[in-house]
Amino acid sequence: MQRQRGFTLVEIAIVLVIIGLLLGGVLKGRELIQNAKVSNLEKSIKEIRAAMYTYQDRFKALPGDDKRADKHLSSVTSTDNGDGNGAIGGSWASTTNTDESRKFWKHLRAAGIISGSGYEQPTHTFGGMIGVYTSTPYGLNYGHAICLAGLRGDVALLLDTRLDDGLPNTGTMRGHATQTAYLPTSAYNVCTSL
Repeated sequence: MQRQRGFTLVEIAIVLVIIGLLLGGVLKGRELIQNAKVSNLEKSIKEIRAAMYTYQDRFKALPGDDKRADKHLSSVTSTDNGDGNGAIGGSWASTTNTDESRKFWKHLRAAGIISGSGYEQPTHTFGGMIGVYTSTPYGLNYGHAICLAGLRGDVALLLDTRLDDGLPNTGTMRGHATQTAYLPTSAYNVCTSL
């Protein structure tokens, strides 16, 4: 009797089906991980909003803008006080500790409302910075804004779709002033009202 050489068509088909199932599982796993990270972005936005309102309720001032922060926060000095004008001054991506957008984080941490210490802006699950300021980025019609730096277009689209309309230039979440769609491989700084 002659020995069989090679694989039969059925054996090759079984191997291809197994490879297909493995690839499908890996791709679905990546999608689940990305969805979990976007859910974490949503949670971060809500937590920062809640922290700001908690500070306002407790001290009757905006964190960062509080002109009496040194009077009710023991680890804050008079140089850390804001000007009390109702706005969070400075750029959301500021690296200058005298900007109210950096003092925002210092005040919240000193009050024990969020964890950490100092002026540093926190980072989000995709590694970019989270910042706040009073402005109207990309045409937003709101005063206080929270911005998330360096989101890939596909991530920005998913977040914008969950929280708003999925478009970078309209609604309550903005990623661009004039662009009408998120480009999957481009990076965006996405802002929404605080």
